[in-house]
Amino acid sequence: MVFVLAVAAFAWGLSLASYRWIALQNAWPMGAWQAQRPLLPLLIGLSAIAVALAVAFALGGASVPLVMLLGLIGAFIWVVLFKVGAQSALLLAPSAVVLLLGSWFVA
Repeated sequence: MVFVLAVAAFAWGLSLASYRWIALQNAWPMGAWQAQRPLLPLLIGLSAIAVALAVAFALGGASVPLVMLLGLIGAFIWVVLFKVGAQSALLLAPSAVVLLLGSWFVA
């Protein structure tokens, strides 16, 4: 469960952190936060990535490269299939981080 949450936090964090740049390059729509407050989604996304990687390092073994690979694939799918998926990632990334930290501390 911790591993899956780490992948989810990484994927949604990467989606959130990169969406503004991708949307600007492709003339895709952006939500209000990406358009008017671009630093907030970036910081939320980078924080989710940092927590996911910290937990992956704590898990050890092949967790770090797997979290990064699966998270990259997840973020790609999230952004490409759902062009406005970054809007939902504003809620999903912090939620995944809270669940990840909670399950990590309990385990």
